[in-house]
Amino acid sequence: MSLFPDSSAVRSWLSSVALVVTLAAAGTSLGGCEDVFDATRSIAGPAQDMPTGGAELRAYADDWGKRYDSDPGEKTASINYARALRALGRYGEAAAVMQGAAVRAPNDYEVLGAYGKALADSGRLAQAKEVLAHAYSPDRPDWTIMSVQGAVADELGDHPGARAFYRDALTIAPGEPSILNNLGLSYVLTKQLPQAEAALREANANPRADARVRDNLALVLALEGKTAKARAVSGKDASAQAPAVDARAARRTIEQSAQSSSAEPTNALAFTRE
Repeated sequence: MSLFPDSSAVRSWLSSVALVVTLAAAGTSLGGCEDVFDATRSIAGPAQDMPTGGAELRAYADDWGKRYDSDPGEKTASINYARALRALGRYGEAAAVMQGAAVRAPNDYEVLGAYGKALADSGRLAQAKEVLAHAYSPDRPDWTIMSVQGAVADELGDHPGARAFYRDALTIAPGEPSILNNLGLSYVLTKQLPQAEAALREANANPRADARVRDNLALVLALEGKTAKARAVSGKDASAQAPAVDARAARRTIEQSAQSSSAEPTNALAFTRE
């Protein structure tokens, strides 16, 4: 029995569209990529701790790339190599790596989760939506996937559906800053700035919140005209003009979101993909 019988996660799971169609249609070359937005790269299972420094990260990517080349599609090598590629902003390449793994193991939840996240990073939102719907079972939902499903839904313009995913994810992981960050940005896209500020403040109060949460909170405060508070949140090392610049960019994003079709990405805000 599903833990969330009325959730959009379960409805997606019951979709009649076969995953093999998505995999067959998802062909891409390793040469192209689209830098949609920076994203987190953590994933459960075989993923290993990943360095954050530039040189160390490139060495990590090279190491896992060699392991991947020796056995393309192998689960652990594919997931870790794709994570490194995503960290380096090489989103299209990461999606291609995980496509091979998904063809090889089309029923593996960890593989499908990593593939769906890579697809979302590369801007292939419709494919990401379909793959992520198959990345966990209804009786064992995965909050990390639900949060990404919410971000994808927000980018496709389905904000009520996105918030249903976030609500279900928060039921499993109360107070998780990455989910609250995405929820806050969802409210930004519908110009509900007090709700956005509340969600992002709760996220920022968590010791595990990263710089993106602080930046997003600063952005919302700037949108609300609370410039001094925005600068204080951003930190003393931030440019005094940064909140205003970010606010102008966010306003453009919000307007584009309101005018976009549900078939296209709506924004370049820093959603997290835990």
